[in-house]
Amino acid sequence: MYAIIKNGGKQYKVQEGDVLLLDKMSLEPKDIIEITEVLAVNAGELKYGAPFVDGAKVTAEVINEGRARKIVIFKKRRRKDSKVKRGFRRDFTRVRITKIAA
Repeated sequence: MYAIIKNGGKQYKVQEGDVLLLDKMSLEPKDIIEITEVLAVNAGELKYGAPFVDGAKVTAEVINEGRARKIVIFKKRRRKDSKVKRGFRRDFTRVRITKIAA
């Protein structure tokens, strides 16, 4: 059984027991969250919504929060003496999927 959920403008395909990184939600470890924005559920047969499946929800447990490794963005325009160096670190919430209810 798997589900396709939406969080933070991104879509994730999840199964029970999966660990994934979602956008930061400012929660404590061991908190339980329910994601109701379920786009599709496959429990033997595929059910999809327009845009969300009615009555479907995914339950997840927060493991921790943190910041990802730095990504360096470097732009250079040749022969123009123009260059820009920027960095970016994504804040995330790591969750474990505990239950998919169709």
